Amino acid sequence: ASEFLRLYPAANLLVTTKKDFETYNRKKFCARIATGDYDAVIIGHSQFERIPISPERQERLLQEQIWEITDGIAEVEESGGERFTVKQLERTKKGLEARLEKQQASDRKDDVVTFEQLGVDRMFVDESHNYKNLFLYTKMRNVAGLATTDAQKSSDMFAKCRYMDELTGNCGIIFATGTPISNSMTEMYTIQRYLQYDRLKELDMTHFDCWASRFGETTTAIELAPEGTGYRARTRFAKFFNLPELMNLFREVADIKTADQLDLPVPEAVFHNVAAHPTEHQKEMVQALCERASLVHSGTVDPSVDNMLKITSDGRKLGLDQRIINPMLPDEPQSKVNLCVDNIFDIWDKGQPEKLTQLVFCDISTPKTGTANAQAIAAKAGDKTINGVELHALENMKEATDTPDETAFTVYEDIRQKLLARGVPAEQVAFIHSANTDVRKKELFAKVRSGQVRVLLGSTFKMGAGTNVQDRLVALHDLDCPWRPGDLEQRKGRIVRQGNGNEQVHIYRYVTEGTFDSYLYQTVETKQKFISQIMSSKSPVRSCEDIDETALSYAEIKALCAGNPLIKERMDLDIDVSRLRLMKADHQSK
Repeated sequence: ASEFLRLYPAANLLVTTKKDFETYNRKKFCARIATGDYDAVIIGHSQFERIPISPERQERLLQEQIWEITDGIAEVEESGGERFTVKQLERTKKGLEARLEKQQASDRKDDVVTFEQLGVDRMFVDESHNYKNLFLYTKMRNVAGLATTDAQKSSDMFAKCRYMDELTGNCGIIFATGTPISNSMTEMYTIQRYLQYDRLKELDMTHFDCWASRFGETTTAIELAPEGTGYRARTRFAKFFNLPELMNLFREVADIKTADQLDLPVPEAVFHNVAAHPTEHQKEMVQALCERASLVHSGTVDPSVDNMLKITSDGRKLGLDQRIINPMLPDEPQSKVNLCVDNIFDIWDKGQPEKLTQLVFCDISTPKTGTANAQAIAAKAGDKTINGVELHALENMKEATDTPDETAFTVYEDIRQKLLARGVPAEQVAFIHSANTDVRKKELFAKVRSGQVRVLLGSTFKMGAGTNVQDRLVALHDLDCPWRPGDLEQRKGRIVRQGNGNEQVHIYRYVTEGTFDSYLYQTVETKQKFISQIMSSKSPVRSCEDIDETALSYAEIKALCAGNPLIKERMDLDIDVSRLRLMKADHQSK
């Protein structure tokens, strides 16, 4: 609201508070939007979701989806497709029919003003990547990275976008985000469905398979297995084809600005990859994870007892510190956490005169108390937010790795105690988790900006987007690797940002060789490859393998973790070849 008024001082604004969307105030608030003469209404994502679309429109959209799937089934049967595919599509259709019946049967008690009645004629959505899980039907099987999950908030946004298109002739919606494609290629298609649905219809590409057959290509490559020991072949979308056409189509609705175009006054980042050697305990545990994984793959274990998600989770914890798995194990002086503490202390010591500050990112083994209590209180109060963060954001387990750990040992507390033992004053080390209200967060950020708090620890979820503490930041430590390249970008964006007084900043990434870290960096590298094909200021080549500074640095980290010198050599050669290929392609296209 304050930004809006700075640009338009005479604007008549309506800004929501938490109270406005408590059940008894909601009708009143929606009525105010509908009857008042406002220039803009500023509203949170979770509140926006609570303004319903009219039941008739919901029914019509569901009916359209059912018809689409029916056509799909007929098409598969005609072309003699696999029985499995037909079954899958039929299951999806049944689910939609059930939703339609429920919709028709529900006699709505809550006669709140519907979205269509608000009289809105423009919709701006910030951080629009929150709506990337839109329903998707496909006949493809065993292709990694095709998310077919459907998030309620995304379907809701889609319905509202379709209404805005009808109303404004396809020019009423503006999406803004720094990470439009954060996880998989399907997100590109999803953005196009939100913003240019009619254009896709015109080109016969509303169906994902039609879109993918024109622009995407699946490749099968040998990857490190998640257990961190062996290799396996995996099919996934890794390549875009007909890139110039895809980009022409995408740029009808997208205005892409990359860092090299904007050339903002930001500090230069120096990257340091720090590799720790695994201890004997860690090697044994990795072996145990490997055996568990092979049992899961062979199907001899009940998924409720053990599954890949549990193994993955244990693998991540093990890569960070063996004491998370078992607090009785010794604290190894050369572990990832201790190497990090050494670096934090050195930088803290050298930066005393200017009160330079540092951030430490770690998504696992977060402090327990505050978050757990807030969760319990929020549940009792029926409130949908914790620390101002929507609860549904916690639903996606992979993304919300920020759930409090049950173990007594936490890496956060460990780092803090070690720093205090070396003479860092207690008030200079803080956890983002202790700031559990907006006011406290504001105070904490102000302290970091002024250099009163000089080491701030947090997770991507809580300390990523929206954290402006860059004034004195000189170093950032990535203790673990998140699932998505977008998260590493968000972390980096805290320090490489306008308003930072340092000319040069340091980003440390810590890995433990021969553990799950290698798999995580590989996953991030694969995802970054196709993101870079789109988010680039260079002219698009006809078909694009990948090449990008960021992807390359992830590849180097992955090679470090693998611990096998031949892999490292192969990776380096791969990197050289792809660099030369890109230079050749760029040269030819010019």
